Amino acid sequence: MEESGLPPSWEVRRSNTKNLPYYFCPDTKESRWEPPADTDPEKLKLFMAKFHSSKNLNAERPGGQEGKIRAAHLLVKHYGSRRPASWREAKITRTKEEAMSIILGHEARIRAGSVSLGDLATTESDCSSARKRGDLGFFGRGDMQKEFEDASFALKPGEVSQVVETASGLHLIERLE
Repeated sequence: MEESGLPPSWEVRRSNTKNLPYYFCPDTKESRWEPPADTDPEKLKLFMAKFHSSKNLNAERPGGQEGKIRAAHLLVKHYGSRRPASWREAKITRTKEEAMSIILGHEARIRAGSVSLGDLATTESDCSSARKRGDLGFFGRGDMQKEFEDASFALKPGEVSQVVETASGLHLIERLE
């Protein structure tokens, strides 16, 4: 079996309601969306990318989506983020400056065409949407943080934003629809 990077007795399961992976410890019956303490983030990142990501999302546009758009994003959090934890790291300690350096590196790779935002989000995004290549689905005005929403609605389908800062952290956003 592939090494997940999780502490002993922890495993990855899939939520029936959200259809997303979560972390579960059968010994204690504890479940959580973020990895437990003592997780090896590099091993977990590779494990999740290999076994718990959606490579081929072919989302059909559901009815009643008038005025809504679909976007994907890559999020890099820092210790000042609204919730400085993610599926990749139980406690995020990087500074905003370090997060900016990381996301600017990601942006350069995307703009150079060496990797897509979706492929990079799968392993590098601090949002649980990484499991869906960063896809946030359809949303309308008032559904997201204002800075994120304004940047998303300003994009044309296929365009990628500059770095967008919100209370959640630093984002690159790709308009999908």
